[in-house]
Amino acid sequence: MSHVAHQSSAETIAQFDRYVIGNYRRYPVCLVRGEGSWIWDAEGRRYLDFFPGWGCNMIGHCPPRVVEAVREQVGELIHIPNTWYMEAQGQFAQLLSDRSFGGQCFFCNSGAEANEAAIKLARAHGHAAGRTKIITVEHGFHGRTYGALTATAQPKYHVGFEPMVPGFEYAPHNDLAAMEKLIDDKTAAVLLEPIQGEGGVNLPAPGYLEGLRKLCTERGALLILDEVQTGLGRTGTWFAYQHYGIEPDIMTVAKALAGGVAAGVLIAQKNVAATLKPGMHASTFGGNPIACRAGIATIETIDAEGLLERGKAIGERFRSHFERIRTARPDLVKEIRIMGVMIGLELTVDASTVVQKCLEAGLLINATHGTVIRLLPALNILDEQIDDGCATLFDVIRSLPATA
Repeated sequence: MSHVAHQSSAETIAQFDRYVIGNYRRYPVCLVRGEGSWIWDAEGRRYLDFFPGWGCNMIGHCPPRVVEAVREQVGELIHIPNTWYMEAQGQFAQLLSDRSFGGQCFFCNSGAEANEAAIKLARAHGHAAGRTKIITVEHGFHGRTYGALTATAQPKYHVGFEPMVPGFEYAPHNDLAAMEKLIDDKTAAVLLEPIQGEGGVNLPAPGYLEGLRKLCTERGALLILDEVQTGLGRTGTWFAYQHYGIEPDIMTVAKALAGGVAAGVLIAQKNVAATLKPGMHASTFGGNPIACRAGIATIETIDAEGLLERGKAIGERFRSHFERIRTARPDLVKEIRIMGVMIGLELTVDASTVVQKCLEAGLLINATHGTVIRLLPALNILDEQIDDGCATLFDVIRSLPATA
């Protein structure tokens, strides 16, 4: 296969330094092409990607069905406004509704936008009864726009942007007693991730989500689950809440939703969705034909290739590797947290050194919350790729100096 000639990484970096705002810490590498769990830089070096697209590329880089659907769609129709009906949006909505709780969809472009929509919907739903308070959970992450940022109960993200949006309160993670004290007749909704992603791949305590669902129902508050990172098969089921025998009133999904194409969705129970009337909320590019065709192709890929079950097997394969790493270096490995292909390895030391050393060895991983190695591999990653990548990770961790 022939490929376009690219400028060097150094040339691209120089161009960025001059013309692009430096709000990201970037690795000094320009990535130009991907296929499955492999990705190449401008110099032709190949990397094994255990964190493809920050979790957006959950069926790998350039998945064939998505590529073909997008190619076909851009030749037919690129964009029309939401004042018209479009076939792909209705079909995508049905596929998502059928795989979740039978709700209705509002489409947007990102997780932050989906969470903004959820906050607005919850407040609109409870407004007549004076319910405007939103409760979220410490160490959660919901996005960078103002409502989503305020909902993110991590003070480090608020510094320099105050004042934040009023009407939010925060509870410790996995603390039902704290929630019981906070949820009152002014509470519109409780918003949380079923499994915290950026906060360190933190799993819910036994009974926590079930108890929270019961508490919200009893007190008339909506339960909003942010499944931006956990949704669409990440945890071995279509959505993470399905592990716990509950249903949310509102759910937000993005990242992997459209195979790497920008897309977000809010899905709400029909009685809640009915609150949004024409003119109350909108998204110019939300639910555009390209994103919806990509989303349909993503779901078709997961179904056709049995990737939900594959995700469970991937998680267990990583767990077995991590147990060997923990046995070899118990001074460095604090905890292993895995559900499907949502994978966290908490260290006793700063994880950024591990990320850098893995990059140098041709393996792309992520560190979050200081000490947590976070992996979000593709659902179709091969066993030998898992084994090779974990061997690299093992070598890097094993090489770290002993801790006291």
